[in-house]
Amino acid sequence: MFVVILKATVADLDQDYMEALEQMKKLAFEEYGCLEFTAMMDGNKRMALSYWESEEQIRKWKENSEHLNTQKIAKQRWYQSYSVQIAQITREYSFNT
Repeated sequence: MFVVILKATVADLDQDYMEALEQMKKLAFEEYGCLEFTAMMDGNKRMALSYWESEEQIRKWKENSEHLNTQKIAKQRWYQSYSVQIAQITREYSFNT
């Protein structure tokens, strides 16, 4: 399993952002096999985690034209900066889930 970690400094998260986020989540789950998505905010810092079975799914998602267009808008309007990390999960522990 793989996780994509998006860390961003946000500028202005308006209603358009919320609608784009919902559309991107729907697309990721329905067409590219995203397993889970979680996001959190702390002040103007945002972190989003998405989980995937394969790097191939992540690559295809990254190349989707609608996703690329949304990224372009995000750079112009919603994010001051961001970074993306992709990691393979090799072990998982849990308690009371």
